[in-house]
Amino acid sequence: MLILKPETIGYMNKKIVIFGAGKIGRSFIGQLFSRSGYEIVFVDTQKVLIDQLNERKSYSVVIKSNQGDEHQDIKNVRGILAQDEAQIIKELATCALACLSVGQKALPFVAPVLGKGIIQRAKTLKNTPLDIIIAENMRNADSYIRSQIASHIPNDIDINKMVGLVETSIGKMVPIMEESEIEKDPLLVYAEPYNTLILDAKAFKNPIPEVKGLAPKQNMKAWVDRKLFVHNLGHAVAAYIGNYHLPKAKYIYEVLEDELVKKLTLNAMRESSLVLQKNYPHEFTKEALDEHIADLVERFQNKALGDTVFRVGCDLPRKLSAEDRLACPIKLAESMQLDFDTMLLAYNVSGMFKAESMDGKRPEQDKLVNEEYKQNGMEYLLCKYGKFNKEQNKSVFKQSSLIDSALSI
Repeated sequence: MLILKPETIGYMNKKIVIFGAGKIGRSFIGQLFSRSGYEIVFVDTQKVLIDQLNERKSYSVVIKSNQGDEHQDIKNVRGILAQDEAQIIKELATCALACLSVGQKALPFVAPVLGKGIIQRAKTLKNTPLDIIIAENMRNADSYIRSQIASHIPNDIDINKMVGLVETSIGKMVPIMEESEIEKDPLLVYAEPYNTLILDAKAFKNPIPEVKGLAPKQNMKAWVDRKLFVHNLGHAVAAYIGNYHLPKAKYIYEVLEDELVKKLTLNAMRESSLVLQKNYPHEFTKEALDEHIADLVERFQNKALGDTVFRVGCDLPRKLSAEDRLACPIKLAESMQLDFDTMLLAYNVSGMFKAESMDGKRPEQDKLVNEEYKQNGMEYLLCKYGKFNKEQNKSVFKQSSLIDSALSI
């Protein structure tokens, strides 16, 4: 495995351009690379964040754990407004690597300036490739982003040679902060102690950067699925079953203090871990996944994070979709003739998920899902959002009907 050391970077600046100065961008990616000596250049649409970054040249991360708070100052940072295309292109032409942490919906808007930056880079750095870390929780992210960028570069530039699209598994939990804290310091961000960035070792076109906390993997698809099928799934199960069983509970640690909710959350995570073991027999063992599950549930119960049931469960249309944390492992489990009862139970009760934010608000799309569930039942949600087929997924619909009856819906 090649390692990129500072002295080997040559005429590239030891600089990372991070699209998205949000919570993951600041508390995770920016923190990791800053601590390893990189200059951090954030690109964001929020002027208040960019102005503050350029004024202070630093920001604070508060690591929240049950042992107390740890404050970290992240230095050597600056920002560029997303509208300043010329400056972004200039930075992309000379940086060591870039990162995307903007959310899937914003990726098409970032692609044009990435394309122009790659064109300029081909001239400035004599066709030196640009490695782009994809800090987005989505399956097949590399293929999607490649298709977005390809339409913005000419045919004489080979995107497969000039761009390394490095998928990641983002396991760091960053909870919603109180508005009063944000008003005091717009750059302040909370995070948990976990600080490992799993990424695709094979995707780099340049040598892998020497940054403490990076964990390159050879079979990245397996690790993306581990994050989705265990971490994201476990979180969702705790939120949906927890809200159904304890509708007044506000925090994830609260619902997991209940023996039934914790038992069902563990059951669902173990069901999905069996899918992983069968799909990737050379990558994961039962012992390793059991250890991972135990560690995750302990992290979910970190009171200092103040992680809410609302944050973990909201955005129902996305979290119930076919390639996301519940529907995908349920389908795979059915195809492999493995148990999926607890995962499906969580999918069922998600239709009744009504947790509110701390200011008493809920997304309109979540209210729509509640109404669709009330009017049409779980089978409708399975078909519309999960893309299940009554003929192809007979056992899923049969089991869903039994769950509906048991819940007296």
